Amino acid sequence: MAQGKKLVIVESPTKMRSIQGYLGDGYEVLSSVGHIRDLADRKAIPAELKKTSVGKYSIDIENGFTPFYVESERGKKTVAELKRALKGADELLLATDEDREGEAIAWHLLEALKPKVPVKRMVFHEITKDAIQAAVQNTRELDLALVDAQETRRILDRLYGWDVSDVTRRKVGQGTSAGRVQSAATRLVVDRERERMAFVSASYWDLEALAAAKRPQAEAFTSRLARIDGAPLARGTDFDDRGELKKAVVVLDEARATALSEAISAVGEATVSNLESKPGTRSPKPPFTTSTLQQEAGRKLSMSAKHAMGVAQRLYEKGYITYMRTDSTALSAQAVEAARAQAVTLYGEKAVPLNPRVYRSKSKNAQEAHEAIRPSGEEFRTPASVSANLDRDEQRLYDLIWKRTIASQMSDAKYETTTVTLLVQTPSEKAEFTASGTVYTFKGFLEAYEEGRDEKRADADKSDDQSLPVMEVGEVLRLKDVEAKGHATSPKPRYTEASLVKALEEKGIGRPSTFASIIDVILQRGYVTKRGQALVPSWLAFSIVRLLEQHFADLVDYDFTAALEDDLDAIARGEQNRAAWLGEFYFGSDSHVGLRHIVENLGEIDARELNATRISDVATLRFGRYGPYLDVVDPQNPDAEPRRVNLPEDLAPDELTPEKAQELIDAPVAGNRVLGENPENGRLIVVKDGRYGPYLEEEIPEESPQVDEVTGEIVEAPKKRTTKKDAAPKPRRASLFKTMSPETIDLDTALQLLSLPRVVGTDPESGEVITAQNGPYGPYIKKGTDSRTIDSEQLIFDITLEQALEIYAQPKYGARRPSSALKEFDNDPVSEKPIRIRDGRFGAYVTDGTTNVTIPRGQTVDDITFEIAVQMLADKRAKGPAPKRAPAKRATTRKAPAKK
Repeated sequence: MAQGKKLVIVESPTKMRSIQGYLGDGYEVLSSVGHIRDLADRKAIPAELKKTSVGKYSIDIENGFTPFYVESERGKKTVAELKRALKGADELLLATDEDREGEAIAWHLLEALKPKVPVKRMVFHEITKDAIQAAVQNTRELDLALVDAQETRRILDRLYGWDVSDVTRRKVGQGTSAGRVQSAATRLVVDRERERMAFVSASYWDLEALAAAKRPQAEAFTSRLARIDGAPLARGTDFDDRGELKKAVVVLDEARATALSEAISAVGEATVSNLESKPGTRSPKPPFTTSTLQQEAGRKLSMSAKHAMGVAQRLYEKGYITYMRTDSTALSAQAVEAARAQAVTLYGEKAVPLNPRVYRSKSKNAQEAHEAIRPSGEEFRTPASVSANLDRDEQRLYDLIWKRTIASQMSDAKYETTTVTLLVQTPSEKAEFTASGTVYTFKGFLEAYEEGRDEKRADADKSDDQSLPVMEVGEVLRLKDVEAKGHATSPKPRYTEASLVKALEEKGIGRPSTFASIIDVILQRGYVTKRGQALVPSWLAFSIVRLLEQHFADLVDYDFTAALEDDLDAIARGEQNRAAWLGEFYFGSDSHVGLRHIVENLGEIDARELNATRISDVATLRFGRYGPYLDVVDPQNPDAEPRRVNLPEDLAPDELTPEKAQELIDAPVAGNRVLGENPENGRLIVVKDGRYGPYLEEEIPEESPQVDEVTGEIVEAPKKRTTKKDAAPKPRRASLFKTMSPETIDLDTALQLLSLPRVVGTDPESGEVITAQNGPYGPYIKKGTDSRTIDSEQLIFDITLEQALEIYAQPKYGARRPSSALKEFDNDPVSEKPIRIRDGRFGAYVTDGTTNVTIPRGQTVDDITFEIAVQMLADKRAKGPAPKRAPAKRATTRKAPAKK
């Protein structure tokens, strides 16, 4: 680096390349690739600190909660490179993101590099030439309050996570965990499922009819029965979740509804008794914040929160949008002018109101109140003008952001809603039908954009979106196609990622910038799975939440969790002392029981009871080592060992009703299905249902004593087996192929499976026998110690010696045969190697031959596009290799900040 240059450090390589072009030769821009240091894990703690709190948490809780940091292996290399670059610089500009994480990364860089040249903090909200050059001219000092807030959050999560997760692992199962925000999010999903499980459906009937004026070719419209003899008719919203009425209304059953339908059809006409028109306006929604962007990307583009944030990150780093982690709905004056100008160009002068719209953020944290997410620059680029430079997902998300920003500065939409009441007089009663129609007299912002909606309850009344013809009070209309319709109320819909993000924000749980990672964690942990867009909790999640509710009630209380976020914001604003606040959280105070006291005074926890849910008088749902199952008690013999009944994998908790449980109990057990006898030895072949799925077993009959046919006395008892050598022979077993079903498999196929491994032939050169068989990772052939994967299970029976020799003739690692990849893409832009999705030991994964990334739980192979695959590989490379087991040599401690 030439003398006199200024070193600029950003977070990501993509951002580095963009900014270097804007700053020119007087600057060198390098990347830290995220965090370079973090709290040490237990293996990296020096021996002399093992028995202290530092050894347990990497935090000195007795001395101001001072964290013990270590550099990652990748971090060490990054720091070494940055130090070399710093030697030739006369100024250091720390240009990480302007939020808590970015400020903390800048502070860690400062601590690791120990620069002897002037240091300035450079911040910007968009990567454009003007913004970057302005940022260089308007630097500031490092904000230690933001650093304190990030550090407090990290320490809080470590204390909470390690202490409480230790309890969940012991009482619920290995691999489980708890977290300050992930546990509250899991509880939200479980609580919604509990509501669905407790829901009692109510049924009600109503009538629909087509009405039209008595003139040729008159347009018909749909009307709905609203009142009988002046009393309102029941709607879905009139029932509570227990199936009981919330107010006095008329509830029609099928018989009465049918009779009324016939009576009204016989009349065949209705009189317009009332016409009412009301004007209305709709205002546009504010520009996107992090939270609302995730919600709309989920509703309109079917993107997960994590995927949406990844795409937004790429758009930001490429300079197309402003910073995508923000709570603010405000726009700069330049952005407002750009949005208004573009709206006028596209939709005319009336498209914008006289005065610009001003939106205010609800965030208390002024440090994070950046601009809203919008297209970058002083003039917005249209989606069509940038499409050539963006991949498909980037185009879709940019289009969404552009439309929302333009619409946010446009005029209100104006409409008129007309409601008509139709009176029908039957011989016995008076029936009133109503119909509504909305007509937009001025579309305003709707020309550009309309916000999506979360899924609503199926029984929610829908407003009629139809056009009504011109009518007059007293006019008589024809009534036809009168139809009685039955309805049943439905429970609240399950959360989707979009609606869960909305709920988290409304309750103040977590920060919008962390919502994507929160949802990703609960999906990966198996606490939640996806059914379409819906989030379905697992029984494991029920056990975790039950444990936390019973023994850590405060920690999963929504208000308490939200209060923690407010306190972190106060620390970020410099209004709260970090060490004092952590001390109260961990050790407690007069008004608050500390985490340490809770953990040390848990008392006895009955793990068996914790993992049990009573379904009926005879069936209890239990969650065991191998997943959920029903414990079924025999009412005739309650002291007998309960029978286990496995649950279908796709059965959601709210679907396990007492009736469904009984159906599973009464269902034929696959383990009792005898396929027949093996003709070679006469042993029975049985298909059974085991912990790892269906399998076959050749049963070995028990040895019986030899009895004298005349006297009936035992001549020779079965030999006692006292040593391993004398142990009874194990029955032959074989797993079913993935394409086979325990209900349909026949004896011949079973005998084939039990005969495996199959001898394919002998290698003429080496004389070694080649066999074909099935393993835990799929079908393969084997010659000595050399195993090769084959494409399908059926090939185990069909592969010939010639085909096997051809496979062995190819290099073991390489293009020895047609690709067995689940999906293939073009070359990765970094490694320049083809990207493939393969099926591995731990599920499907993305690979370029060098870097492997497991596809997260909740996503399928079909969800992965080329762009997503590229981003997944880039993220994995950025994390660097897994840390080595040897303790890190370099370690520093963070000094407690001086009192202000």
